[in-house]
Amino acid sequence: MTTHTDGAAGYADAIQAPGTDESVWRAWTGWKHLREFPLPPGGRVVVVAAHPDDEVLGLGGTLALLAAAGRSITVVTVTDGEASHPDSRILLPRELADERAAETRTALERLGAGSAEIVRLHVPDSGVDRHEDEVRRALVPLCSGAALVAAPWTGDVHSDHEAAGRAARAAAAEVDAPFAEYPVWMWHWAHPGDSRVPWERARCLSLPAEIQQRKRHAVDAFVSQILPLGPGEHEAAVLPPEELAHHLRPVEVVFQ
Repeated sequence: MTTHTDGAAGYADAIQAPGTDESVWRAWTGWKHLREFPLPPGGRVVVVAAHPDDEVLGLGGTLALLAAAGRSITVVTVTDGEASHPDSRILLPRELADERAAETRTALERLGAGSAEIVRLHVPDSGVDRHEDEVRRALVPLCSGAALVAAPWTGDVHSDHEAAGRAARAAAAEVDAPFAEYPVWMWHWAHPGDSRVPWERARCLSLPAEIQQRKRHAVDAFVSQILPLGPGEHEAAVLPPEELAHHLRPVEVVFQ
């Protein structure tokens, strides 16, 4: 996950502003009204991530369930996430890119999806919108024949997430593959019942306790994001505990 700037009152953007506490989400009575997200009964699943870790934060439990069911999985990381710490004095961008790629592989192994194919498109981090059609063209052959294509939600209020989601949606439509969007930053800036969220399209997948544990262990693999790289202000963790809490609940949500 890499943040961006897009303009919001008093803050660089809605992601930088104070977010909704996870306790508020957990107390929401609307969960019981969300329809079930049915996993495809067979076939290959393609999960697109704008940055290495988006796929695990948003759909780690789903990936674990798919892997346990013997489904073939392709994970596409659009960027290498090299801009998560742009002013770091500890890791150069190319070193951070390699670190995040290794973290992704470890995370997938912890989910039981170690055999998943990983495709890296190497699009510049924080610049996916400038390469959107290039991403779409790269995704078309990868999405062909897929039983499901999942990508970041196109309303996630993060330019890379939204552009990756648009490109994946277009690619899936081109090859007539089923498509779903998963939110990542939405849990931070939105609130229960938020009118900006298409709740009528929301589908919910409950995660068994064992799968929740697998996902937590997988999230812990992203050390470069959940722990500081060093003591300086430019080395701060991108995903503090209050942010991770949104992604460690016993359910995952997609929009279909």
